[in-house]
Amino acid sequence: MNPHFHYRDGRLFLEQVALDEIAGRFGTPCYVYSRTALTEAYQAFEQALSGTPHLVCYAVKANPNLAILNVFAKLGAGFDIVSGGELQRVLAAGGDAGKVVFSGVGKTADEMRRALDAGILCFNVESAPELLRLNEVAGSLGKIAPVSLRVNPDVDAKTHPYISTGLKQNKFGVAYEDALALYRQARDLPHLHIRGIDCHIGSQLTEVSPFAAAVGKVLQLVDALAAEGIALEHIDLGGGLGICYDDETPPAIADYVAALLSALNGRAEKLILEPGRVLVGNAGTLLTRVEYLKHGEEKNFVIVDAAMNDLMRPALYDAYHNIVPATQNDLPKMTCEIVGPVCETGDFLGHARELSIEPNALLAVLSAGAYGMSMASNYNTRPRAAEVMVDVDRVHLIREREKISDLFSGEHLLS
Repeated sequence: MNPHFHYRDGRLFLEQVALDEIAGRFGTPCYVYSRTALTEAYQAFEQALSGTPHLVCYAVKANPNLAILNVFAKLGAGFDIVSGGELQRVLAAGGDAGKVVFSGVGKTADEMRRALDAGILCFNVESAPELLRLNEVAGSLGKIAPVSLRVNPDVDAKTHPYISTGLKQNKFGVAYEDALALYRQARDLPHLHIRGIDCHIGSQLTEVSPFAAAVGKVLQLVDALAAEGIALEHIDLGGGLGICYDDETPPAIADYVAALLSALNGRAEKLILEPGRVLVGNAGTLLTRVEYLKHGEEKNFVIVDAAMNDLMRPALYDAYHNIVPATQNDLPKMTCEIVGPVCETGDFLGHARELSIEPNALLAVLSAGAYGMSMASNYNTRPRAAEVMVDVDRVHLIREREKISDLFSGEHLLS
């Protein structure tokens, strides 16, 4: 459990605020985040990179709430985006467009135009057709597009196959063997300026060795480019550092950065990193209340008011989240399935959990700050949850709970 979550007199607190008070005030399901935890995680990167030319670009996809983006913007962060919508969020939150890198395999011409008009730092180009389209769009605007190529190093990230991005069979990036020729092509296109190289091998990585292997292959390519007169301003090594959900032992941020710097061996290029999950994952929790206890022939079901539409990770990846009571009690423990009300067998938050529980109890689903709300949906016409930020002893509503009427306000009956 993140140290900012702690029990006091049997009640679970985040920083100096009891979670049952937040649930009483804002209802459930409800996402709650710690500003202190967000800040400390970001500062851990800055401290580890002190003395090295660098830019830490928060991966917006992990959690795009404006208040969270604003926290990082005030700390000096850049941002890694994968859509025009994420760019608009960054700008609305006070982010600096000049610190934005634009990744993603399917950038549209309109998204390219908006990013060029905003003046972003770099496009991480992921295919030859994208390179040609970007050159054409930039030319139509009378601009020069700054580019890196996202190179796929074919490194096994040793993570869940759905979040592995650096193998040959993945859709991401340019094949390592094709990268040199594509850089030559980019050099010859009149409306592009080569700025760097990018590499991202996957998410929720808990070992340093895949990162080191990727750095080694990237540096070979950087040297080959230099030999042809293509000098790079930055090396972007992406993100992917994992967190502890259960019993994982990912390296500390300082150790991860030290391993990267050791592999880079004093290179002059600026280092860009794109952390997401490691900045926000353990800073957040999903509060949910027990609706019913249902004792089946083979299993005990705890039916709660949060569901797979609120937190998709368990259903999508069979991901584990620790689930704890917001108020401790002396009831006997039972083995139970924590499930939601959505009409899918895959609607669960936890399997075979040992909990002391009763109806109306409040539960906290931990490590839910990353890829929780950002992947939430309105399946079964369920409004998305409220989001709250705790700042020491203050509580801020940073997203209002949706109303059911909001969900069909843009729909129209046939005349």
